[in-house]
Amino acid sequence: MSVKIEDIQKLRAATGAGMMDAKSALEEAKGDYDKAVELMRVKGIAKAEKKADRTASQGIIQSYVHGEKIGVLVEINCETDFVAKTDDFKNFASDVAMHIAATNPLYLNTDAIPAVELKKERDVIEKEAVASGKPKEFADKIVEGKLAKWYEEVCLSNQKFIKDDSKTIEQLTKELIGKLGENIVIARFVRFELGVKS
Repeated sequence: MSVKIEDIQKLRAATGAGMMDAKSALEEAKGDYDKAVELMRVKGIAKAEKKADRTASQGIIQSYVHGEKIGVLVEINCETDFVAKTDDFKNFASDVAMHIAATNPLYLNTDAIPAVELKKERDVIEKEAVASGKPKEFADKIVEGKLAKWYEEVCLSNQKFIKDDSKTIEQLTKELIGKLGENIVIARFVRFELGVKS
């Protein structure tokens, strides 16, 4: 199927994909632009999974200060200095720093939660589930659901992005990996709030 050059250009502008990738996505979607965008997203996330094992030792440390009361430093790594200097990478780092200032995550991801903290939270949720009197199979689902909700509150990668709550920070990162073609890792962050001891 032949696709319009205008649609290819529009898809490239929206996704940052190459000409041939945009053309093949539109062909696969039989000219349906929205479906092609979704295909590009899925392929970008699949590419991100493949790149996850590659070493990311370049990048930037991004700062963000909100109203002289909250400050954030975040280290975001990529594979090359070239990608670290792109607007897409810098904008992502800036967005992540602002997101951290706004949401105050406690941990980078679920792996960063100390075992003691995780056990304590799980115990509290399990006691609540048992106290509700629901059968065990329902109680187990409640525990997993509430734990997932807690991860969204305390883990940066699980949080919904403040500028677009249809995506988590992890999904946003994977989309950027698909777009830029390199592994990208949010390595660490620190958040300061005036008068609040960490």
